Amino acid sequence: MGKPVISAEVRLEATAIVEAFNAKVYKGSADLYYIPRFQGSFLYLDRKEYRNTSPVARLKYTGDINKWEFAIFKWSRETYDPDERFFPGAEFLNGTIEGAMKAGIEAYPV
Repeated sequence: MGKPVISAEVRLEATAIVEAFNAKVYKGSADLYYIPRFQGSFLYLDRKEYRNTSPVARLKYTGDINKWEFAIFKWSRETYDPDERFFPGAEFLNGTIEGAMKAGIEAYPV
């Protein structure tokens, strides 16, 4: 069986989740917010931080909008690490997009 494909419907739902999180947490800031990117079976969560955009996490779609596999971006190797679980914010990881964004805020505070 192949990798689950992120359908257009799931992309729209995931984007809406990110936008709702941005509105709630960042209060509609034009300088600080998450940006979703999709490639294959992955949702990349980048964060706009004033003049910079930085990678935070990569989520792998499992076929369930509430059960993503998480990989944090590690600056030391400039790659995503799905095995890293010891970082500030890891306690928020629960398979959801929101949990991943909360973890990203703790792991990489602005």
